[in-house]
Formats: sequence, C-alpha cells, structure tokens
Amino acid sequence: MIRVLYLAGSGRSGSTLVTTALGQVDGLFAAGELRYLWQRGLVEQRPCGCGQPLPDCPMWSAVLAKLPPHEPASIAAGLRERLRMRNRLRVPPSPDDATITALYEAIHAHTGGAVIVDSSKLPPYGVLLAGLPGIDLRVLHVVRDPRAAAFSWRRRRSLDGDDRLMTRHPVWKAALLWTVWNGAVLRRWSRGAYLRVRYEDLVQDPQAWVRRIAAFAGAAPSSPLPFTEDGLLTLAPTHSVAGNPVRHRTGGVEVRADDEWRTAMSPRSFALVTALTSPLLRRLGYPFGRRAR
Repeated sequence: MIRVLYLAGSGRSGSTLVTTALGQVDGLFAAGELRYLWQRGLVEQRPCGCGQPLPDCPMWSAVLAKLPPHEPASIAAGLRERLRMRNRLRVPPSPDDATITALYEAIHAHTGGAVIVDSSKLPPYGVLLAGLPGIDLRVLHVVRDPRAAAFSWRRRRSLDGDDRLMTRHPVWKAALLWTVWNGAVLRRWSRGAYLRVRYEDLVQDPQAWVRRIAAFAGAAPSSPLPFTEDGLLTLAPTHSVAGNPVRHRTGGVEVRADDEWRTAMSPRSFALVTALTSPLLRRLGYPFGRRAR
C-alpha cells in the first residue's frame, strides 16, 4: 500500500511550514501540492522546492519517466472541473485517474516507500485520492484562526521569487473559504485516520507536533528530528510542488507565531470574518475575541 499523509484545510493555515518540516524527517517525502503538478509544475514550469524548474529537477524527471503517456494540460483542466466544491465532495471518475495513480506509485517507488506528504488541502482532491487503488490515506487537518488566515490572504507575496504575486482574497472570501473547506473536512474525515493540528499549537511546541504527526503518518525516523539545541528548525531543500514560496527556505529557521493580525486587522474586517466563520470557531477551539486563549 502507498501511504499518503494528506494535509487538508484552507489556505494560509501553515501547511507549507508543516510540509517542509515533515520533509526533513526520515521516512516522509514532502511532495507539496500534488494537485498542481500538472498545471503549475509541467505546463507553467514553475520551480520545484529545490529551485529548479520542475521538469528539469532530477527527482521529478525520474518520477515522470515512469508515467504512461499523458497530456499535463488536459489532466489539469479535468481536475479543475472535477474538484469544484459545488460537487459536494462527489468526484466523478476519469480516465486520468490511472495516470494520477501511476504518479503516486512512481513517487512511492522512487523514495523507497516513504510516506508521501501531499499538502493539496482541497477536500475533493482528498476524496479523489481515497478512491484510488492502493492508496492508504491519512488526513492531517491543519487549521488556523480564520482572522489570521484572512489577514494573511491580504498580504502581497511574490510567487516563487519572481515578479508575479500570489492570489489575494478579500477578507469575506477568505472567511467563506475557511468555513466551507474546514467544514467539508470535518464532515468527511473527523473520524478514522484523522488528526487535527492548530497552527497556534504547532508554533508553541513544533518538536512535539512534528514527532506526533510523524507517528500518526506511520513513519519511524531513524535519525533525530531536524531541530537544533536552540530550537531552530533546520531545513534542507525539498522537492515540493507549488505552495507558499517559503518552501524554498533553507538553513536554520525560527518557528514562531505570526500574530500581527491581532493588532493590525481593522475592527470592520475582524467583525466580518468572525461573523462568517462563527459556526466553526468554537468547534475548532477559537475565541470570538482577539485575545488568544
């Protein structure tokens, strides 16, 4: 069986940090957002986590060489249509699924059977993976205070270090995405092979959480966790597909909370996001006020 640790949830919740940290652990392979491999990686040739254009990366070249003949643009277009949230987590089958299955098989073989850490987040893609033959899916639900996520969506960030910018959602849209995506994850996976980590808890004790997540994924690392005595997270390059540009960071990185939103977010935006996300706030352990509990 091919074990996949699927990071589910909404954007700007810390999934890139989690993926990159796990990619430093023996027995785990940080694949990044694999649902974007076809469009961003192969059609647009954006860089791999190692910095090279994805088609030129030796790791991905070896993996892609094992796939049957395929048309990346066609697979990407098919996924965009099948993974719409309006389909209510019903993902229709497609002939492309054979190629997608072959992708995970090739990664599994190339990495010596490592657990594949897929940070695609979108709930319907997790449903698609769960239905593929030979996939043992474990879901890591990564959540963050919706006010923090909405604030982060408004920041201007370069896309993979070039002149393009990452998508910026208005706060109302970020709030709705947070509610819809996290609600879908809870409805589909809150039982069984499911573990939830809040960004706020992760940054408080990253070593404990990396150890716990690795155990949940079924990895048994033979070397120490990637933290220095001073608590810095030591990052080597990964081969992650797409994601936040911080996936390219290497060396010692301090893991700390990003709480700028608590003072910088306008009262109007705070109230709007709180109102739109209120059905899930308490369930996921968040207060209605600005103060952290």
